[in-house]
Amino acid sequence: MKYIVAIIQPDRLDQVLDRLTEKEIHLVTVSSVLGRGRQKGIAEVYRSHKEAGSLLKKVKLEIAVNEAYVQATIDAIVAGSRTGPGSGPGQIGDGKIFVFDLKDCVRIRTGETGGVAIG
Repeated sequence: MKYIVAIIQPDRLDQVLDRLTEKEIHLVTVSSVLGRGRQKGIAEVYRSHKEAGSLLKKVKLEIAVNEAYVQATIDAIVAGSRTGPGSGPGQIGDGKIFVFDLKDCVRIRTGETGGVAIG
């Protein structure tokens, strides 16, 4: 079992969710987050006032999957979140994917554990 965390651009969320659905991956937790990467944020003009943009709006996806779905999940996230033309490289700020080993999972309703509890 793996726990996949992805940080992506907010405007790419629908495309990523569509790609995950195509791969039959439906169990996703989505959060709005703030963060910055190598670009260290950007400055934006809002109502003629320059805002210090040290933290940018991002979306965090959290997905627990069984081993058979790890690569399909990563491929779906990359395909849906990359902003470059066609299959070429994307742009700075497209995001990151982190993959963690998942020791256990418990479905609260039934008490099932392990891969069965993921679904």
